[in-house]
Amino acid sequence: MISKAVITAAGLGTRLIPATKEMPKEMLPIYVRGESGPVLKPLLQVLFEKLFDFGIREFCFVVGRGKRVIEDHFTPDWKFVERLESNGKAGQAAELKRFYAMLERSVTVWVNQPAPLGFGDAVLRSRPFVDEEFLLCAGDTYVHSPDNGFLRSLEALRADHSCDAALLLKSVEDPRRFGVAVVEDGSVGRLRVLRVVEKPPVPPSDLAILPFYVFTPEVFDALGSIGPGHGGEVQLTDAIQLLTERGRSVMAVRLPKSDVWLDVGTPESYFEAIRVSYAIAAGAVR
Repeated sequence: MISKAVITAAGLGTRLIPATKEMPKEMLPIYVRGESGPVLKPLLQVLFEKLFDFGIREFCFVVGRGKRVIEDHFTPDWKFVERLESNGKAGQAAELKRFYAMLERSVTVWVNQPAPLGFGDAVLRSRPFVDEEFLLCAGDTYVHSPDNGFLRSLEALRADHSCDAALLLKSVEDPRRFGVAVVEDGSVGRLRVLRVVEKPPVPPSDLAILPFYVFTPEVFDALGSIGPGHGGEVQLTDAIQLLTERGRSVMAVRLPKSDVWLDVGTPESYFEAIRVSYAIAAGAVR
């Protein structure tokens, strides 16, 4: 069972400025279902709670400059909870109690990425934390999956095939915005990854790589062997491609149709995340 997760939260969020001038995009709120109806929570908190419920207990957050608000939010403040209770805010206090109890049952490590050198560089900086297979997530995206089905599929894929990388894929209308995978069909919906490329102008498929992965530490050797790629940044996609070229096993599953992917990377996608998350929290979408 996977027990460690690396969560990257070091991006600048430039497409959401001025909203993200002081507020990290990973802390933008989405709706979740609370005890008495829809509740707003920072997306990163929602992701953390999802991973905790899945069984993760060791977390490494990779953050950049100006992200201290994330560390503050993930530091329990029990006096604030007491203040809420004394002011009759029992519902809000209960939400924080649950979050803080999860934090106190977890090991949380903070790693700094001094300059925005890319997703791959952020992942590489977590290397001292990882000595076994681990789950990797980007902190600005979320999948609504009531039974954590997509995480269980990734974990089972890694266990059943002893692969060095397990990817999550989704067919999209415009794959030019994403890392894209070329695959061949395997058994029971499992896909063998033949090639990956970052934000190709002419995509070789419509399969976007969503930022949820299971890796072995082998990925760090690949990351350490590549240089800057697309956009002058160190790209995780290039490291995955190197794994395939080295003959390592890279497998993938598609995002289940019952699961809903939410992203806050652009104004348009954040608007959609708010709209869809409210519908889910209000019970209009299961």
